[in-house]
Amino acid sequence: MKNIFALLALLCSTIIFSQNNGSIVGKLTDKELNNEPLPFANVLIKGTTIGTTSDFDGLYEIPNLEPGVYTVQYSYLGYETVEIPNVEVVADKVTTVNVPMSASQGFALDEVVITTSARKDSEIALLLEQKNAVVLQEAISAEALTLKGIDDAAGAVAQISGISKQQGSSNVYVRGLGDRYQNTTMNGLSLPSNDVNKKNINLDLFASGIIENVSVRKAYASNFYGDFAAGNVNIDSKEYTGDGYIEVSLGSGVNSNASGEDFLRSEGPSNFGFYNRYDNDPFAIVLSHGVDPQEAWSPINISGAIEGGYSWNLDEDSRLSFFGAASFENGYQIWEGPARDFTNVLKVDFPNVREFAYSTTTTALGSLTYKINNENKLKYTSLFINSSSDAVGLYGVNGQGTNRDAIIDTDQGFYVMNVQFNQDMIFVNQLTGQHKFDEKWSLDWGTGFNKVFSDEPDRKRITLENYQLALDNDASTNPVFYTNIPFDNQRFFQSIEDDELNSFVNFGYQASEKVKWNFGYNGRRKERRFNSIRYGYEIQDRDNTPVTDVTNFNSIFNVNNINIPSGSGLYDLLVLNPINNEIGNRNRPGLPENTYTGNLNVHAGYVTAELELGEKWTFVPGIRIETFDQKVVYDVINISSTDPGFREVYENIFLPSLNVKYAINEDSNLRFAASKTASFPEFKEVAPFVYESVTQRVGGNPDLLGGLNGTGATYSDVYNFDLKYEWFLERGEIISIAAFAKTIKDPVNRVVAADATGTQRYFRTGDQADIYGVEIELRKNLLTDKDENAIVSAGLNAAYIKTEQDLKDIPAGTENTFGTTFGRDSDELEGASPFIINADLNYSPTFGTYKPKATVVFSYFSDRIFSLGGGSLGNIVERAVPTLDFVWRNSFGEHFEANLSAKNLLNPDISFVRENTGIGNITIREYNLGVNLGLTFKYKF
Repeated sequence: MKNIFALLALLCSTIIFSQNNGSIVGKLTDKELNNEPLPFANVLIKGTTIGTTSDFDGLYEIPNLEPGVYTVQYSYLGYETVEIPNVEVVADKVTTVNVPMSASQGFALDEVVITTSARKDSEIALLLEQKNAVVLQEAISAEALTLKGIDDAAGAVAQISGISKQQGSSNVYVRGLGDRYQNTTMNGLSLPSNDVNKKNINLDLFASGIIENVSVRKAYASNFYGDFAAGNVNIDSKEYTGDGYIEVSLGSGVNSNASGEDFLRSEGPSNFGFYNRYDNDPFAIVLSHGVDPQEAWSPINISGAIEGGYSWNLDEDSRLSFFGAASFENGYQIWEGPARDFTNVLKVDFPNVREFAYSTTTTALGSLTYKINNENKLKYTSLFINSSSDAVGLYGVNGQGTNRDAIIDTDQGFYVMNVQFNQDMIFVNQLTGQHKFDEKWSLDWGTGFNKVFSDEPDRKRITLENYQLALDNDASTNPVFYTNIPFDNQRFFQSIEDDELNSFVNFGYQASEKVKWNFGYNGRRKERRFNSIRYGYEIQDRDNTPVTDVTNFNSIFNVNNINIPSGSGLYDLLVLNPINNEIGNRNRPGLPENTYTGNLNVHAGYVTAELELGEKWTFVPGIRIETFDQKVVYDVINISSTDPGFREVYENIFLPSLNVKYAINEDSNLRFAASKTASFPEFKEVAPFVYESVTQRVGGNPDLLGGLNGTGATYSDVYNFDLKYEWFLERGEIISIAAFAKTIKDPVNRVVAADATGTQRYFRTGDQADIYGVEIELRKNLLTDKDENAIVSAGLNAAYIKTEQDLKDIPAGTENTFGTTFGRDSDELEGASPFIINADLNYSPTFGTYKPKATVVFSYFSDRIFSLGGGSLGNIVERAVPTLDFVWRNSFGEHFEANLSAKNLLNPDISFVRENTGIGNITIREYNLGVNLGLTFKYKF
């Protein structure tokens, strides 16, 4: 059914608002002074009173022009007036006209450079938008993505100051704050997460080909949802308004760790990341299919994409436009290194782990835009993403694994095979519109429906002792199964389904030239349905069931060896939750052992005003009133029988905000922002289900919603302060410095319990967390051509962040469902890196029709806390990671590209360390991702 749903959803295309007019931007230069910028020149649309003047850098913009063909006049006292005819303005695009001026005639039209691009595609237009914006924002355009060789939205946001990405993970940190403090939207509407263990979608899934721009708002405005602490990442999907085109690309590559290796992957899923057994009962799958992994394709990465667009002019003011894109890519990696389970002692130690990691991503986006006339526009957008990860992990592969609770030998031979496939299918459908009723009133609106299927079907986990005997070439000595409990050898099935409806309405009222009001509504309704079930293999006679071939467990775990009738087989299948007591839980199908249903309803109204006071000051006060209603109903194992089995909260929240802009001069601004926002718990943080990986256990805590007695905190108040200075230099250049401070009341942290289980859970660990930081950003053209296009350019952004939170003990028992203690009064905030650096160097020469673009991108984040340590034990810390990528794009004429990439050139270790254990620092997981080399060919028809 899910694949049928996917096929039907793919037939949907996509509608949304945007401004219906275009604009003209450009730069004026002085030929009398060696092409220096020409400030204060007049720019006028001939035959009208519409015009502007150039700023200190010779830059100008005439916004909000109706589509058409114009003649533009350029004049300056003592200089020849220049007229440029046939300047075409296209709806929703920016026409760039760069003009040299002089005191004498000596002027030819071929000296004028005219280009047209989408407004949100243009780096200059985005800088102008940033310069003139009344709230703090930073963005990176499709133009910059191409220049820097950035392939996806994750790489894009990592170019913005104060933002870092966790290598080998989808985690993005904004100002040191992780996933739970961020929001991600597309075209202004909420996006679901592709990983239900996270709040935000993996930005790696958004290829640059479907992006118009990526923006980050770090300062709050009242039209955003109140659940806002670190920032909001918005992806504007691409739309197309020009002549028809089709672009096709094919690529291939290798990973240095996987190249030439014999690769393994799960049995069941296809090579394209789809699983076709969802309609079958898990018990039937266990009986019908074995546990052994299968051989994979040769580990060569492949990718392919096609995109295209076309526009139809229906009449003089009406147009229908379509843009579509589809892509597939896969990736092979082999991770090798240690993995350990340290609770309050070293419980399990695997000095050697070999994990085969195979991933796929399939993306399809369609966008249908209908410009009714110059005052009304609609857009429908449909997005489908299928992402999968397939991991075959061999823990203790060299026979050196140990388990403190081993039955035969606690010093060697402990081994686990973990075969796991995860599939996430996302369907996003959005309809938006923009309407201008007259010179004063306007309306923007949007509605979206998101559907997510997130499944872990048929994870297989087999555990052995005496594995070293499988390596001794002696057929008379063999490993045996580890049978402390029946579920040491198991099959596990997990299914999650999310539905979300979200919408917004915004009315704008231009009261005067200096005053504009915005008031509106936005809201979302979300439901999650979760269930999981395990079947354990209970070995009947372990000592007489040796494992003679560790690559052929299917010879044992097949239906012919099931213990029916009793005493005739090698194993029984056990389930914890039987259908009924008469049927029993042995060799029979069962019911899910863990379930929960989560509901979230958020509804809010807001009012903001944009007030211009004089020529310098702009104030934007706002107020938002938001209702927050969350309920989680659960039925899970390993929780007190007296627990009520649900938590429910309802809150009304008042959220004020103030944004202030002071225009120091034409080129620089000083900005200030202050706001009160909130942070709400996620379903996975609240539901007390515990997910068990080979060496870690992570579970939720329902006490985040008011505590056991309902009198505790239900959300976190967040107080935000920002101060920023920005100086816009030449075209595409900026220098900025910002300081920020945040206070989070009743903060939530992931904490490792200081007990025999070592389970990580979420707690409100103290009364307050404080965050302070400084950010700098620099973009500079080091060498330009005669048209002021950058040949060599560099970018740098860096942040220093200091965090501190108080810690308090949380006693278990009658006061709390779960408890933890701390052997200290304070610590840093989980996920915060004190230092973050992103830098890039770009070389873009032109040799006739050959236009190469070489880019080196460097990123670095310092050590940060992954989980707080409970008791006297130290934290789990993610060690610092530097990243270096190189991309070489080669354009041959207007149609053909050949692009070479080398990613993760430094190939650093990804390392997680448990500090201060009493026996020193313990590395609990370490591996590297390998270097990825790729070659892509692209042709545009």
